[in-house]
Amino acid sequence: MPRLTHTLGLIALFPLVSGCVAAAVGAAGVTAVTATQERTFGEAIDDTSLSSSIKARLLAEGGMLGVSVDTNGGLVLLTGRVDTPEKKLRAESISWAQNLTRDVANNIVIGESAGFFANASDSVISGRVRARLVGSSSVKARNINVETYGGVVYLMGVARNAEELEAAAYEASLAQGVVQVVSYVRLRDDRGEIVPYTPASPSGYDSNELLGGPAG
Repeated sequence: MPRLTHTLGLIALFPLVSGCVAAAVGAAGVTAVTATQERTFGEAIDDTSLSSSIKARLLAEGGMLGVSVDTNGGLVLLTGRVDTPEKKLRAESISWAQNLTRDVANNIVIGESAGFFANASDSVISGRVRARLVGSSSVKARNINVETYGGVVYLMGVARNAEELEAAAYEASLAQGVVQVVSYVRLRDDRGEIVPYTPASPSGYDSNELLGGPAG
């Protein structure tokens, strides 16, 4: 059975610096998306700007074409492959250097490219996970971003409550081909700030399957 990993203690959040980037990313398109998400309009604008900035820096750096970047609420998820440990660290350093970055989850693998068929398989798995989320009565699928690499499914987003967050991870784990589920889905605190999910207990998951700890 796939392993479920929740990130319980993300690195201390850095101050969020907002910018006037609506014109650059297309305000109308962002509005259409965020109208049905738990992210605010401003958060979606910032995430789009942040993702674009990091991708541009990685492209200019060279040797980073195998790195994928996904952002949500200032959290940067790095996946993919590079050929040296130095490039993995450099990708993370570039991500942290952006003003809008609040945390970085570096899941880049060091090694040769997995190839076309492996990438196609990951795309199929992502599609299966999204289908399960759409079909779940406990999850608003548009709140959850799905990224798959090497059979490992990464979930990002802002859930309405802990029940939705846990249901998303559970549904993803049931999709065919999933090796492991790593959830970076977060909640909002009483002030409306996006914060890490910190359950007091594994909430019914097998303790051997649900791992806790700081984001790596």
